[in-house]
Formats: sequence, structure tokens, C-alpha cells
Amino acid sequence: AERFREQENSQDGAIYSALSVFFSSLLISSASVCMAECPPLGMESHKIDPDQLSASSMSQYIFAPQRARLNMQGSDDEDDMRGGAWCANSEDRIHWFEIDARRETEFTGVITQGRDSSNENDFVTSYFLAFSNDTREWTTIHDGYADWLFFGNNDKDTPVMNQLAESVVARYIRIIPQSWNGSLCMRLEVLGCPILDPADVQYRQNEVTPVDYLEFKHHSYSEMVALMKSVNEECPNITSIYSLGRSSKGKEIMAMVISGNPTEHEIGEPEFRFTAGLHGNEAVGREMLLLLMQYLCKEYKDRNPRAQQLVEGIRIHLVPSLNPDGHEEAFDVGSELSSWTTGHFTDNGFDIFKNFPDLNSILWDAEDKGLVPKLTPNHHVPIPENAEIAVETRAIISWMNTYPFVLGANFQGGETIVAYPYDSLRLNKPPEDEPRVIPDESLFRWLAVSYASTHLTMTHNYHGSCHGGTAAGMHGIVNRAKWKPITGSMNDFSYLHTNCFELSIFLGCDKFPHQSELAREWEKNREAMLIFMEQVHRGIRGIVKDQQGNPIANATISVEGIHHDVTTAPTGDYWRLLNPGEYRVTARAEGFSPVTKLCVVGYQSGATACSFNLAKSNWDRIKQVRRCHPDLILPFNTWHSST
Repeated sequence: AERFREQENSQDGAIYSALSVFFSSLLISSASVCMAECPPLGMESHKIDPDQLSASSMSQYIFAPQRARLNMQGSDDEDDMRGGAWCANSEDRIHWFEIDARRETEFTGVITQGRDSSNENDFVTSYFLAFSNDTREWTTIHDGYADWLFFGNNDKDTPVMNQLAESVVARYIRIIPQSWNGSLCMRLEVLGCPILDPADVQYRQNEVTPVDYLEFKHHSYSEMVALMKSVNEECPNITSIYSLGRSSKGKEIMAMVISGNPTEHEIGEPEFRFTAGLHGNEAVGREMLLLLMQYLCKEYKDRNPRAQQLVEGIRIHLVPSLNPDGHEEAFDVGSELSSWTTGHFTDNGFDIFKNFPDLNSILWDAEDKGLVPKLTPNHHVPIPENAEIAVETRAIISWMNTYPFVLGANFQGGETIVAYPYDSLRLNKPPEDEPRVIPDESLFRWLAVSYASTHLTMTHNYHGSCHGGTAAGMHGIVNRAKWKPITGSMNDFSYLHTNCFELSIFLGCDKFPHQSELAREWEKNREAMLIFMEQVHRGIRGIVKDQQGNPIANATISVEGIHHDVTTAPTGDYWRLLNPGEYRVTARAEGFSPVTKLCVVGYQSGATACSFNLAKSNWDRIKQVRRCHPDLILPFNTWHSST
């Protein structure tokens, strides 16, 4: 080291600098093994507020300090441009980015990332770190000879972590860039443990954990399967495990069903589904469903009345990882270093959520030609041939058609909001020129509100969305077509091809938070998940039978004024989600005369019973007679009255 220092100012100074950084990195790596792990302070999750962030300068407002959050996404929308990083003014000579932790904090590391941009390749390649308690006097990390230079990024997307050889206790931290590629732009996260004062410590010791039997950790694929099996072993009478199919790498897409009779559909019992992990790096949903399995099992065994009512009144399907290959890829990288797209796609490169056949265009084209509903139905739109879909998507579609699901939601990440369909965008013809609205929009809005308003923080969007300058939607909900429209979504497909009403629940800005956040995430989502499941009983339900008491499968249930029908299950039962009100409901089946009833949906809990008995139609009887007596000629008035 002495000899390298002697040559620092010589022609070999560059070699000295490189080697000193190399040796420093070795010291950091070895020291970090012994140092206590500290979680992120919350740049990505937005726990750190915008007013805690400041910088020496910014190139323009769209690259302000609040844009420096890890995995912050930029925008290409010229009308609402948002930068994908903090970028400094290139004319300044000194640059720094500062975070006020608001209290003494034990800082242990920094994670950096370049600018999110499709055209530019901007990232910081090296930087110093400085700390202060008052912003007047700063102490830079020093190796005894010079300020310690930290390696930064090699590209704009991959997060790079630098852990400190020794933790530093301070209130403020500054990142001081020294070299960069392209423009000086960066996104970052800081690792640190806030120092609690004695009053806080005493308060936390007196807290009672309401769910102390739950383990809050991230699970690998094998650990997830093992946990599901352990829940099944603990509650064999109300749980069953099955597979939707295999991923492109051959992993089973595992599901758990929880019900009083888990292995078969009971007439009159609605089927509900929660799914997660469409994108493998969106880990919160996976862990919430694993916790929900454990919670329902334990609470049911302890005779919790609400848990018993849920389990015995609904057949609940929970699928924690629809993309197990992506899940494993993101898990191997880890929560802090999993980027925005790590494990997002399947092994074959598909985004499962928007990989479903586009049925919206089929229905809307038929509507524009006046073919709906006489020639083209407004429900159960058939799948076009030769649709290119992933093996995971194909398994999900088969699963959707196997069970008579009534209501469902898929958990995602990267925002904190509930998005309801339509997800695909097509404008009505002028003069309206507005996005086409789903026939059940008022119901979908209620379903979205039921989750968002019960979630502890989802409606607190005072600072806007995670990546935008303004709030994505009011009251924590948004119509996807008006927000971020996509074609071929799971939600639109579910609505147009099956009876199931499905929407997307985005659980937070940080897709893959540190596991220390999972207990808090459970408290945020527990009641919201229970409330949402209970919405499956909202509306009407019944059985359609013939006059001999036989169930009629695939009968159509139409509600006057809502241009979307549902059909009966093979056992003749149906569920039609509706908001409170009076509805004229008609049951139709081929070969039977239709029957219309007035069904009233009240505000009390529980669906209104509305069953139908259908009689064979005159035309059906005539066809039977003609099959038996083909030479028989019927009077004209008989034919006329039957048509």
C-alpha cells in the first residue's frame, strides 16, 4: 500500500486507484459478513418522503431529487413527462445527493442504479459517501490515506450494492458522485437501522403480536411448496393441494383450496380465487397468500366465527405463484438487488398478465356491427384459434374453465392501488369519444373500494402514484383502461370468457421488499383480504332446474339493463354479483321457455336466493314430435304459436 501511494501522482496513478478500490472492495465484503443486516430505509417503498431528499442541483424539474428512488420508472408521455432518475446540472462542478433520515441512524450500505430510459445510458460509476448530524460538518469515509471511492454501476438497470466496512451512525447521508457514464443520473436505496430512543424500545416491548404463530419471511419455490404441505397436514379436513399445470421449466403451479368440503364443488357454494406471482419479482402477494393459508387454518381450528363462516361458506382457491420460474429467478437475486424486470417474465419471455387472447376486440367489433346479443353473445366469448400464449397462460385458462369461479383478484406490485377492468382501451364513436365502459362498472368500483378502503394505506395517495406526479386514481382505485391500458389482460379475459369477475390489486411501490416489512404488509392487507372474499356473497344466487327437478347446466342468466350475462354451472347453480337494488332477471336455456323474475338485493350480508324452474318450450315439443313422426303435418296456427 505504501508503494502504491508513492506512485499515486505518477503515471501509474490510475493503476494505484484501481487496485486501492479493489482492495477496499475486498475489505467491505469481508467486513459485511460480521455486520448486522439493516433493511432499506424506504427510498423505493416511499417510506422516505420527498421533503427528506435534496441535491446540489438538477438538470430540469422532471429529474428532481424525488425521482432518485430505486427502480423509479420514467415516462415517455410528452404530456406528462417524468424522469427515471435524479439528474444533476452538468454545468455545476460539485455534485451531491442527500437524504435526511430524520433521526440518528446506523447506516450500513448503499444500493445504486442508473437512469430508467429507453434511449439514454446514464449511470454513476463511482462515488464518495459523507455523513453528518447537522448538515454543516461532514465526515467522508476514509481509508487512512484518502477518501474511500466506491464502485458504482456498469449499466443503467442492474442495482449494485456497496456495504460499509463499519457502520456509521448519523442523521444525514450524502452520495457524492465522482465519475459517470453519459449524464450524471442515478437512482438509489440506503440501508440503515434507525436508532430507537428508550421510550420507543419500552413501547415496542409492551406490544402484543396478534398473529405470533405466523413466520414473516420470503419463501423460495421449494420452501413455498413445503409450507403449503405443512398447512395441509395441519388442517387436512378443510384444505387440499392441487396443480394447475407446469411452467415452461417444468415447475408445478401449485394451488391450495380451503373449504368445508375442499375436494369437490358443493351446490350453492360460490368459488373464489386469489392469485399472485404473475410476475415473479412481485413478492408481496405471494407471501400474503401463504400467510392467509396459515391464518385461515389456525383460526378455523381455534373456532374463530368469522374464519369458520368464510371456510364453510366459500370454496377458496389460493395460488401464490403463477410464474414459478420468474419467482425462482427473482428470489435467487434477492429482495434488495431484484430489479424492475428480474423474474417479471416467464422463462420463454411472456408477461403472463397480458398474454391472454384478446376477446375485447371480438366483442367490440360485433357491437359496432349491431350483432350483439342476437348473433354474438355478450358473454363467454369463444377463444380465437392459433392464439400464441405461454404454457403458464394455457394452464391458467384451463383452470378458469374447470371451476365455476365467481370472484377473484390477482396481486401485483409496483403501485399501491386497485385497478378494475376494462383493461383494454377503445373509444366510443363520436360524439361521446370516451373509453368503453365495462357493463358492470358500478359493481367493479364497489369491489375495488371494498379492498382499497379497508387496506390501511391504499387510499393515502397524497403524494401521487409511485412513479407519477399525480395520484393514479381517487380513493385508491382506478379504471385500468384510463390509467395504463393493455390488451389481452387476465381480467378482461376472465370477464368475457368465464363467469368470474376479476381485478388487480397492486400492493406497494416496492415489488420485493425486505422481509422485515412483511409483518407490516400483513397488517395492511389482512382485513382487506377477508372483506374482499366476503363480497362473493353480494348479489343473487340460485339454481335453474327443469320441471322434473333436474339441474340445467349452461343456462343463461340475464339482468335487465346490464349487458353481460352469466351461465349456470354443471350442477345448475349460479351466482350473479350485483349491488343493492331491484332487478328483472331472466333465465334461458335451449329447449326451454324463458322465465323472468323480480329479484331484490338488499344491504344485508348474504346473496338473495333467486331460483328458476323452466318448462320445455312448445317449439321443443314440436321438434320431438317431428323426430318421432316425420310425415306428420301440423296445422299452421300450431307452428305460428310456437315461433
